Amino acid sequence: MPYRSPGAPQKTRADYLSGRPIRYYRPKGSAEIRHLIEDGFQAFNAARLGEACRIYTDKMLLPEHDTTIGLTVAGALTPAGLGGCIVELMERGLIDFVISTGANLYHDLHYALNFTLHRGSPFVNDVELYEEGVIRIYDVLFPATVLLETDQYIRDFLVRWGANGPVSTAEMHYALGRDLLERQPGCEGYSVVAAAAAYGVPIYTSSPGDSSIGMNVAFHELMNDSRLMVDPNKDVNEVCSFILAGKKNGCVILGGGSPKNFYLQGQPTLWEVYGIPKGGNDYFIQITTDSVVWGGLSGATPAEAVSWGKVNPGVLPDTVVAYCDSTIAFPLFCEYAVGAEHNRRPRKDLVHKRDELVAALKREAREAKRDHPQPADPVETMPDLERHR
Repeated sequence: MPYRSPGAPQKTRADYLSGRPIRYYRPKGSAEIRHLIEDGFQAFNAARLGEACRIYTDKMLLPEHDTTIGLTVAGALTPAGLGGCIVELMERGLIDFVISTGANLYHDLHYALNFTLHRGSPFVNDVELYEEGVIRIYDVLFPATVLLETDQYIRDFLVRWGANGPVSTAEMHYALGRDLLERQPGCEGYSVVAAAAAYGVPIYTSSPGDSSIGMNVAFHELMNDSRLMVDPNKDVNEVCSFILAGKKNGCVILGGGSPKNFYLQGQPTLWEVYGIPKGGNDYFIQITTDSVVWGGLSGATPAEAVSWGKVNPGVLPDTVVAYCDSTIAFPLFCEYAVGAEHNRRPRKDLVHKRDELVAALKREAREAKRDHPQPADPVETMPDLERHR
């Protein structure tokens, strides 16, 4: 498809940035949307989305189940305005911790700092955008200066924070959120990072170097001689400690990728490495456009996860994958949840319980026997060793 008709005038920066501002959408619990999902979504992936909504509201959110719920976020969801849905769930205590790509958290900062992202078109001339200083995320457009000013804020924050040793990503994001709350009062209403700090929800990044936040941490080390280090071992142990402490465990997975596995690996870490058999997740909800046939983790089903000990084999009826675009399905899912009977829970405030829960994990791991089940008929795993040399 051509970017523009032959002879059409070149667009200016102002033309590209003339689209409506993208705002964080906050679900209100629409009765009409709940009616649509209950009575209109009757088959195929519409029905799977309805099933996901009911597993979440009718089982995971039941007070007597006291489920510890992790949300994983992959794909450019905050630039698309879906951060408001996450803020709403955190404020209501409907999710207890988050594992996100760093990019989603970085772009969330634009909203907290009152920069504007615009609705646009994917059918544009990217050479013109580059020359005009406009950044594109599919059909989201914004000035390149937004990146530069957000980067400067992160670098200034790191100096103000003064941390000079190993930290978990949750600790760094909590400090970042507190800084935002102090400098941008009220931004917890339109920033995931700020809201998480306000509501005690820890946020992890499974690949902290793979985002502009990580890039600026690297700058801080090199140029300021900082000894600040994001320690993935702390992240692994903190997430495992949340899972261990949970009466029941469940997840809502948006997309897939690294955040999905970082959450799901918690159960195998407990039984395989620490010798603590937790039994696997009790609930599993995923919204993804990936397919199982390509063999990647993003498309792996909850049934496959059973073999790894990630999902309890007895609860497969409480697992579902809806093959949908998260930018469509997740706002509908959140509207349904906010309009449900159990639409608010006491917050677990896990961000302030990390040290306590990790200490409990360490005590239990030290007492574990690490007796792993053995197959009845041992199988030689390297019969063709010579062939592979």
